Amino acid sequence: MPWSEAYYPVSMKNLPPVVRAKAIEIANALLEAGRPEGQAIRIGIARAKQWAARRWGGDPRPAPAGRARFS
Repeated sequence: MPWSEAYYPVSMKNLPPVVRAKAIEIANALLEAGRPEGQAIRIGIARAKQWAARRWGGDPRPAPAGRARFS
């Protein structure tokens, strides 16, 4: 079953919304390509995190107030 912003795997719940949306997009494409659900989820999350790191140069979530975020 394809996932959406309203219905997605529990393992994606703590991702920032923009990264979650990309993970859902990637995982759905992997499902269509015939990958097993668990594998599609894991690969989707990993690739979405890589995409975000390339796009924003690190963690796309803002740092907590008054604190710098270091990788």
